[in-house]
Amino acid sequence: MSLLEDLQWRYATKKMNGTKVSQEKLDYILEAARMAPSSSGLQQYKVIVISDKALLEKIQGIAYNQSQIMDCSHLLVWVAWDGYSDERISKVFNYMMDERGLPRDTMDSYKNVILNLYGTKGADWQAHHAAKQSYISFAMAMAAAAEQRVDATPMEGFTPEKLDELLNLNGSGYKSTVILPLGYRETENDWLVNMKKVRTPREEFITEMTIADAADVETGGGFDLNTTIKK
Repeated sequence: MSLLEDLQWRYATKKMNGTKVSQEKLDYILEAARMAPSSSGLQQYKVIVISDKALLEKIQGIAYNQSQIMDCSHLLVWVAWDGYSDERISKVFNYMMDERGLPRDTMDSYKNVILNLYGTKGADWQAHHAAKQSYISFAMAMAAAAEQRVDATPMEGFTPEKLDELLNLNGSGYKSTVILPLGYRETENDWLVNMKKVRTPREEFITEMTIADAADVETGGGFDLNTTIKK
């Protein structure tokens, strides 16, 4: 199967049947999430794996009672750094250099660039930036799940503050960002399963630009993304 065929197969499953995902498939999906790229290679996030039904029931209550949370095999929760610090970034870079057999000060100049840049942005910006990195890992996991023919439902429909409290994240330096139930579709009761997959037409989704289309900062002119794609 090709990646495009896998993506055509997948959809945001609305009803799961409770069948367990094998450990082998779960490990494959988690490894894809771990191998995802991240800004400066910092991996500003982790994944929490939950299959305990008692805990899933509590999570369902703060996720608008979405049935997939109780009917899934495993729930993956991405949690991201709540901010950047010298200690956090140094820990990652030190590990990176140790693994590569390089002196720990090899990337000190680059590390200082990051600290000087991020340090001026404020706590909210830092948390948001880290959260965005977690979505790259999240997307890799969804693609890997599709490859393994495991259904997955991307969810932002939960109250992060309540989930953070439930999972004892307060004070940990992490905040929940997005969740992903994994399992198998219950075709008889899923209204979306046989619906045509619909995406923005290619000619509207993709725009090719050249320097001639770039904004003229002196006149305020620029390229109109609502125009037809350039051939």
